[in-house]
Amino acid sequence: MRRLTVGFVGAGFIARFQLAAMAQVRGLELAGVSARSGAAALAATARRLGVGDPVVYDTVTELAKHVDVVAILAPNFARVPIAEELAAAVRAGAEVKAVMCEKPLGRNLAEARRLVELAESVRLRTAYLENQIFMKPVRVQLAQLAPVQRVMGPLSLARSAEEHGGPHEGWFWDPTRQGGGVLCDMGCHSIAVGRHVLTPPGRGNTFLEPLSVSADVALLKWGQPRWREQLLAGRGVDYAKVPAEDFATGMLTYRNPETGQKVKAQFTSSWMYEKQGLRLFMDGTGPGYAFEINTLTSPLQVFVGDVAAEAVLDAEAALEKATASRGLLSVQYNEADLYGYTDELADAAEAFGEGRDALLPWSYGAEVTRLVMASYLSAERGRTIDLTDPAVQRELETYVPLIQQGRGAEQLL
Repeated sequence: MRRLTVGFVGAGFIARFQLAAMAQVRGLELAGVSARSGAAALAATARRLGVGDPVVYDTVTELAKHVDVVAILAPNFARVPIAEELAAAVRAGAEVKAVMCEKPLGRNLAEARRLVELAESVRLRTAYLENQIFMKPVRVQLAQLAPVQRVMGPLSLARSAEEHGGPHEGWFWDPTRQGGGVLCDMGCHSIAVGRHVLTPPGRGNTFLEPLSVSADVALLKWGQPRWREQLLAGRGVDYAKVPAEDFATGMLTYRNPETGQKVKAQFTSSWMYEKQGLRLFMDGTGPGYAFEINTLTSPLQVFVGDVAAEAVLDAEAALEKATASRGLLSVQYNEADLYGYTDELADAAEAFGEGRDALLPWSYGAEVTRLVMASYLSAERGRTIDLTDPAVQRELETYVPLIQQGRGAEQLL
């Protein structure tokens, strides 16, 4: 398989994480970067890691002339304009073969549908970058439990949570630019992986039919005066005026179309988690068996006492979103691999090399966005949303949550 050249659009936090993953994947070379800031530094890191010798381009149009695959890793509010520029470049002769996009595909369903339409209009193969489905613990437990499921039946309950102390950059906190709060940012992960683990072996990721969702969102920490002032000073976002949720939880009900069996997926997302750092928790229960995953359980722990703490310059050397640099620390020595980034890129490289969509195409990303929007709608209206209702299905196509509109004070305060 020949190496595919990749161009990154964006050079922020997720681009750096994807670059660390790419260094562990065969068949991909970073050949270009286009970003408003940080492109030169990212290119230098790529050279140091031996991932490529990327050129910094001023526009997506120029980047598209020199790569096989474009990876959209820019902020959520920029996704549609970037995809529009990319499609125009392909129509003008750029020989891009495929495009990847970091989650979420869109801030709302209309944006997600637009991205799918743009890719299809120029026949680009697609990959929706949802790393948690590719986590090795998720994949290994599914493989090990597959014979059990065939005998006893599939999982009937899944719970998934992603929690940390809050995002790195100001735009993440701004609901009008990010698309909401923690539900948009991280709920998409938990909703996707919950449905995935409940799906019987050998069935596709949209096999289970969504029946209903009941969700709740709240502003529990970052709306308090002390923390609101810290957020305004540090991120430039005023939650007294334009708040977003820092906590979200809900329950999705699905139906197996072959057996009629109903199954449940619970999700929880938080920007107010006060332990070691990022925690991904997943568990599932079936008849006579179960599994559990907790990324804060690590084979490596270190202890840093007060007397030595000043020597530690970067708390995140131990764990993404770490909030402490002293005490007993859980250390994950390969987070890019643990969280599934390496395997999602390997899947995309294989698929694009064979001229097909990745395991998770953009149409799948749009379906995840639909369920996220349904969760916002449930929380906004304070009731369970019937996802089989044609009227609800039509409403979701154009629905924009109050929080995303910048009107979150009406719901949260």
